[in-house]
Amino acid sequence: MTTKEIADRLVALCREGKYDEVYTELFSPEIESIEPEGSTWPKAKGFDELKEKGKRWEEMLEEYLGGEISDPIVAGDFFSCTMKSKVKFKGIPEPIDMDEVCVYRVEDGKVVLEQFFYTPMPQEA
Repeated sequence: MTTKEIADRLVALCREGKYDEVYTELFSPEIESIEPEGSTWPKAKGFDELKEKGKRWEEMLEEYLGGEISDPIVAGDFFSCTMKSKVKFKGIPEPIDMDEVCVYRVEDGKVVLEQFFYTPMPQEA
């Protein structure tokens, strides 16, 4: 698959809520995932760490209230899109709006890097 085909497929699967299929179909087993400094899990490498990161995210979440993903922008081996979500975290009374830029790198027909840019919520001490 080309970078554009992978980008279009990732966006389509995300819009359907099929995140597990994104990982199994499009990601390299050596995937590297990077969150902003100050997040609860700044880096994950490989399927096992990515799966653990997803599990920790779900454990923090009380309710997913909806979201959207933009069409991708492709440049060479990279593509990006924006994601907007409204979520309710456990222990936080009001839902919050999350808005992030997602950047992906493709090598040999698989996503090898995902990096997210957003302002992390302050962590309790």
